[in-house]
Formats: sequence, C-alpha cells, structure tokens
Amino acid sequence: MGFGEAVSTCFKKSVVWEGRASRAEYWWFYLATILIIIAAVIIDQIIGTGVLYIIAVIVLILPSIAVLIRRLHDTDRTGWWFWIQLLPLIGLIVILVFMLSGGDEGDNKYGPNPHGSVAPPPPAV
Repeated sequence: MGFGEAVSTCFKKSVVWEGRASRAEYWWFYLATILIIIAAVIIDQIIGTGVLYIIAVIVLILPSIAVLIRRLHDTDRTGWWFWIQLLPLIGLIVILVFMLSGGDEGDNKYGPNPHGSVAPPPPAV
C-alpha cells in the first residue's frame, strides 16, 4: 500500500472500528498526519492565527484513532489497548511496540489479512 492509497483508505474508514489495517497503512497515514499538522502550524505562524492547526486536529482525530484500532486488530489485540496510551511514557512505548510488530499472517478474529490471502506453508516431507 502506497502513501496516497493509505491516506485515502484511512479517511474513507474514519469511523470504521472493525477490520484490520496493515503496518504500511498505519505508518503512511501517521506520516501524512505529521505533514498536515506541520503545514498547518507553519501557515498559522505566517498568518498569525491558530485556526488551521485546530481544524487539522479536529479533522484528523477520528481517522487516527480508527486506524490505530484497526492496526491493533491486525496484531490480534483488542481495540481497548488504545487506552494504555494514558499511562505516561510506558503506554506510548507499549503502543509503539504494538504498531511496529508484524500483523497476523492469516485471517484472525478481527477479519481477513489486509495483505490478501497468504499461501499455506508447504506440507512437511
């Protein structure tokens, strides 16, 4: 999944809490979020307001939460792990490890593999 496809998918699934998101989808959207926030802050500094930053945060909050929850699903974890971020430092480290870890290769209880079907391993000889 490329940058444009990931961003488009995340905005289309802004309030979709079920299903799975691949590592690429999550990280491309995360990069897009950072770039949008930086651009909003720079433009706000130029025009002397904070309005664009606030609008950007409001527009990005739901898609960001939804893709994080779908990414947790890809690692076969419940979306309730989202709340661990409230623990100072440790929570962010745990979420970072979860987001960096690979997803389940096959289907799991949260849905089919976002990469498509994976060929079964060859039979043992």
